[in-house]
Amino acid sequence: MNTFKKIGLTALAGSLVVTSAYAGAVSVAGGASMGVKNNKGNQGKSWTMGNQLTFTGAGELDNGMNVSISFVLDQADDSTTTGTGHNATSPFDSHSVTVSSDAMGSLTMHGEGGASAQAALDTTAGGDLWDNGFGFTTPEASAGAGGMLVYTLPSVMDDLTLKASYTAGGAGKGSAMAYSVSYAGVEGLTLDYGMGETETVAATADTTTIRASYAYGSFTGTYVVTDHDDIAASNDEEVTSWKLSYTVNDDISVSYSQETHDDEGTAIDEEVDSVNVSYTSGGMTLSAAQINADNVGNTNDASADKERWTVSASFAF
Repeated sequence: MNTFKKIGLTALAGSLVVTSAYAGAVSVAGGASMGVKNNKGNQGKSWTMGNQLTFTGAGELDNGMNVSISFVLDQADDSTTTGTGHNATSPFDSHSVTVSSDAMGSLTMHGEGGASAQAALDTTAGGDLWDNGFGFTTPEASAGAGGMLVYTLPSVMDDLTLKASYTAGGAGKGSAMAYSVSYAGVEGLTLDYGMGETETVAATADTTTIRASYAYGSFTGTYVVTDHDDIAASNDEEVTSWKLSYTVNDDISVSYSQETHDDEGTAIDEEVDSVNVSYTSGGMTLSAAQINADNVGNTNDASADKERWTVSASFAF
């Protein structure tokens, strides 16, 4: 991370209607990637690329409170890029403001890109293998788009974290709440539970995520279940996933992941698995993966089974 400019946060503090701030620092961190993927069949090989800059700033107010900001530049990765004109090429992505203290905990306002207390946990053990362009149905998550508040309570006991989030909604949507609790009081073990809601004028749904991860020596096992309970008939979904990772040494790791997507409206489950090998040196990571998907679109004909291999290099600076 490169600190490129020292600034005062007085203007920010004034906009929050609080007292003046001591000088804080604004820094920028970046990430980039390049790679190639090959889909079995007639789609062939294609190049992939990613790049992102994250600006962060923080300062302490003269009343002891801390204020921090985050702003992401990521071309064509914003939810507004489906529009036309400026929105179609907007480089701006997630942004947020956080106010915190030891006594009050932390309160974050997400202007865009935030995840609800439940949605922050629902990434599958394998890192959302279903979301890979194969055409899987998207599992639901509790509401968590722009205009959302996330509150992390002050510590009530060691290794226990409590969060709550509130989304005001918008056109055609009602407000939504989500909660989560995380515990890491046993060496190597992390347990998470999150519950949230998705609400529209016509229907409501509850989404629950349970996550467990345990590290022992060079092995780490992770198990995640996300259950979406929709008031509408035959709309319930469940995503079950697990991952086993082995750290060969400080630089090399291998893993195997598997995910199953159960849709109440169909009799056939979508399944995906992956074998991944990665090598890290400094800020560079080289990785290769083989991904296999079965019953895509909840059908079991031959065209519903797909394969892909990927090779990529990513950089953090």
